[in-house]
Amino acid sequence: MSDQNVRNAGFTPSGISAGSLASSMMSHEARESGGGVHSGGPTSTLQEMGARGTTHSSGFTSSGISGNSRASHMMSEEARSYGGGTPRGGTTSTVQSIAMGGKGGR
Repeated sequence: MSDQNVRNAGFTPSGISAGSLASSMMSHEARESGGGVHSGGPTSTLQEMGARGTTHSSGFTSSGISGNSRASHMMSEEARSYGGGTPRGGTTSTVQSIAMGGKGGR
């Protein structure tokens, strides 16, 4: 279900769907960063996963983050860079929220 949730949010194999949560996230992230979407950020990570259908295999599942997965590694790296814990609106929390059918951490 997590891959379908990502597609439903507008992250698809053919790109970000106009008028979707994905397009809103991309616009918001671009404004915050001065005009671009950064590699490794929430929008680019979700688009990569939506294009490939790899959300679940990356460890972002409908029941949480799988141990010893790409997702758990991302969460650990992000927590270390923020001094412990992943911030709301960060890559890990946003991807996990959308993978579970939510609207992300924004």
